[in-house]
Amino acid sequence: MKGNKGEWSEIYTLLKIISDKKLFAGDSNLNKIESLIFPIIKILRDESNGTFEYSYDSDLVIIKGLEEEFRIPIIEFQEKAVLLLSKLKETTSATFSIPEIETFITSFNCVSLKARSTIKSDIKVVIHDQRTGTTPELGFSIKSQLGGASTLLNAGKTTNFIFEIENAVLSDTQIEKINEIDSRSKIKDRIEKIMGFSGKLEFKETESPIFGNNLTLIDSAMPKILAEIVYLFFTSNFSKTIDLVKEISRINPIGFNLETKHPFYSYKIKRFLTDVALGMMPSKVWTGELDATGGYLVVKDNGEILCYHIYNRNEFEEYLLNNTKLETASSTRHGFGKVYQKNSRKFFNLNLQIRFLK
Repeated sequence: MKGNKGEWSEIYTLLKIISDKKLFAGDSNLNKIESLIFPIIKILRDESNGTFEYSYDSDLVIIKGLEEEFRIPIIEFQEKAVLLLSKLKETTSATFSIPEIETFITSFNCVSLKARSTIKSDIKVVIHDQRTGTTPELGFSIKSQLGGASTLLNAGKTTNFIFEIENAVLSDTQIEKINEIDSRSKIKDRIEKIMGFSGKLEFKETESPIFGNNLTLIDSAMPKILAEIVYLFFTSNFSKTIDLVKEISRINPIGFNLETKHPFYSYKIKRFLTDVALGMMPSKVWTGELDATGGYLVVKDNGEILCYHIYNRNEFEEYLLNNTKLETASSTRHGFGKVYQKNSRKFFNLNLQIRFLK
């Protein structure tokens, strides 16, 4: 078995939460909420050779597959989780194998690093909720800080926002000069050049009608709010989502009545981030129906695993708002950042990509 840190993190998560016998909820700053603990009743993982169930009998882990049953002391899971974490921390290779861990997991028919790709959640956990007395089955996607930071929303032409250049009459030569700017911050510098010619960027629409309608479904003001946030990202030094939202709230481009201090922008952006996390894709019609995956298990740098789930919506939303940032994707690949003409009108596209903080 060879895999990268993200893929091996799935196995680490399985071993770690089995040995912990409980999930710890996390707050917006990736700190454990000591008062919010969910005892684990069983864990379900979809392998290429079927679904395996992990439960407990005193100090033994009972593993049930299609036909076989394995009984392994829980201490073995604890020891292998510690070993795997140390390997993940010390290795610098892009992909690698860990024979000791492979031997252990294949002994109970765990034959793949990643859960079966047809399943939306990486792992499912049946917990005991001590507040309600219920035993819900929660689906999780695994996000690891041990490897590179993963994206929440991938860039594409589908995530472009179209702005019209107003108040400026640009000649072909001037357009050429703007588009030739190739500095480290070329998008920002090109916008400044447009403004130098008295131009102003006014949001018109998303390049993808499907993405635009998905945003409108979440909130009728969402296309405009996100366009303003994307514009602010490319024209300022703000990149963290929380900072961009604070600044947009101060500017108030939509003109909300802020006298009563309603958190219009943060509330709406949290809704957007949550829907992206739970299934909304820019290229597919979004009906608002949430994925099988209801949350994230975050593997921290120190090996601690925190649980964020729509089941605890407030913590989940705050985590997404506080732990993501906007970043610049490839402008050539995704077709943005250049002045172009259409029916004698001039336009400039900006792009949205969102990544988790490392």
